[in-house]
Amino acid sequence: MGIGAVIASISIVTSFLVFGVINDEPELILKPVPNAQESMSPNVILSAIMENGSPILGDINAPITLIEFGDYQCHFCNVHFHNTEHSLLENYINTGKVKLIFKDFTIIGPDSINAAHGAHCANDQEKFWLYHDILYNNWTGENNGWASSDNLLKFAQEIELDIDLWSDCMIEARYSQIINDSSKNARDLGITGTPAFFIVGPDNNITKISGAQPFERFEQIFNLELEKLS
Repeated sequence: MGIGAVIASISIVTSFLVFGVINDEPELILKPVPNAQESMSPNVILSAIMENGSPILGDINAPITLIEFGDYQCHFCNVHFHNTEHSLLENYINTGKVKLIFKDFTIIGPDSINAAHGAHCANDQEKFWLYHDILYNNWTGENNGWASSDNLLKFAQEIELDIDLWSDCMIEARYSQIINDSSKNARDLGITGTPAFFIVGPDNNITKISGAQPFERFEQIFNLELEKLS
């Protein structure tokens, strides 16, 4: 299950608005993303955000799309999963206002890539999000073996996957291209760490949030975007 990731680093900048990332900053701070390259068309930017991701979680017709770039070994991705994601699900995703896409940015180590494969292979059996959740629920650190091949197999068994089908997918490294392309998308967008989020509003306005920010930060942006529909 050794899977190598080839991540191309291309420096571009977008016309995005960046969410302030100072944890003790009480206000939303919007500013241009550094090193923006104005020659990038909006459609190319939107493709880099939306493509090579997970299946949609939520109503496919929800007016707002939330995209998370994450690494299953990432400490702050785990913090976001346990501290914020449940509130996002309860208040926005399950109510049909927001849909969620997860994209891989596998920057920590080989186990990150293998874990990403595990989730994509689970998607062959329509259990991507169950596998995504079991990974974060079993997180114990970075590069310490919790996402070993044996443990990834155990997680697949716990969510009752067809193990033969899942194992064949893992051995073939069937989703190497999508994982590599997703990580390349992150580099192209200027992301330097995980988690990173993009919120695409009903008019395709794009806002970026960096880091494991509290629920209230997402809530403020979502509500501003939803006001456009009234």
